Amino acid sequence: MRNVILERLQQAFFPPVCLVCGQAGRPGVDCCGGCEAELPVLAGQCGRCGLELDRDVAVCGRCAMAMPAFSATWPGFAYRGEIERLIRRFKFHGDLAAGRLLADLLARRLASVGAPRPDLLVPVPLHPRRLLQRGYNQSALLCRDLAARMDGLPWMDALARLRSTASQAELPAERRGGNVRDAFRLARLPGPPRFVSLVDDVMTTGSTLNECAQVLRAAGVERVEVWTVARA
Repeated sequence: MRNVILERLQQAFFPPVCLVCGQAGRPGVDCCGGCEAELPVLAGQCGRCGLELDRDVAVCGRCAMAMPAFSATWPGFAYRGEIERLIRRFKFHGDLAAGRLLADLLARRLASVGAPRPDLLVPVPLHPRRLLQRGYNQSALLCRDLAARMDGLPWMDALARLRSTASQAELPAERRGGNVRDAFRLARLPGPPRFVSLVDDVMTTGSTLNECAQVLRAAGVERVEVWTVARA
């Protein structure tokens, strides 16, 4: 009863505001229904890496030639428009409220498309130097907030980054695989769990997530999937 009263008082004195348009939000969601309906989703996608496709095929050409170590990718949205702006606010400008909204939106999308529930969520790690510069790992915060929205789904910083790599976004596609090769190691993973979902904010070529998935598979994880807010 006390929690209900506190929640109603909070809504009365601190009503939710849409982080996209600045108008009134909805209870528990900092996004109005109109803005959520306009967020960019993928029309069609590769069943393995989530790449947006304009024709009805099961997997993209790249995955058909060399399957990644993860079994499936579940992107919430396309990396453009308001989703891109929210991610940049969260990742580069310290807007943690935008991060919480992105986690909420991703959780709702995953539920709507029937993404299978893993045994554990694992964030893509930052190198300690980058973590010190930014002050937080956006993927870990997404994991924490997703877990809270999914009945306490376990999550763990199971991976560590061995070396500081150049930003993947600044490299051409053909150099991204080499940039992150052998850049990760296992930090801790009791069990290991049978089914793990890696969590990241944006997936571009998938090279980083593939390296992370290889480490988890080598540690005995049977199935690795990817949850990402957006697919570029």
